[in-house]
Amino acid sequence: MKKVRDIMSTDLSVCQSSSSLFDAASMMKQKNVGAVPVCDENGQLMGMVTDRDLAVRGYANHSADSTPVQQVMSDHLYSVTPDTTLEEASQMMAEHQVRRLPVVESGKLTGMISLGDLSNEKLSDEAAGVALHEISERPELH
Repeated sequence: MKKVRDIMSTDLSVCQSSSSLFDAASMMKQKNVGAVPVCDENGQLMGMVTDRDLAVRGYANHSADSTPVQQVMSDHLYSVTPDTTLEEASQMMAEHQVRRLPVVESGKLTGMISLGDLSNEKLSDEAAGVALHEISERPELH
């Protein structure tokens, strides 16, 4: 059975908690991503900042570009380890209504897995479809 380590993205860009909203938004634009992990100087995962966090918790509240991402990031995260099976990862995404999961080993961020990653795997394509269906069925969470 395939594991998260087999398909996770490892070329990650991260913010530090002191990075500004502008820095996070610029990074998202440059990398064409909708979420950036927030780590401390030792690589310990602290949170995640999404484009929605920037818009709703940041700019819609009149936060300045220089506001630290720590003020708008999500710090209640679900994560997996590199040894988590793809089926377990897709079940976690469906259960917790998330489209991406940080991959953490010994507290340090080592990768990221998304619904897109799962959908590219034939063995997990059905599980990814189920997870996406579960996420899409709960509009109150978006």
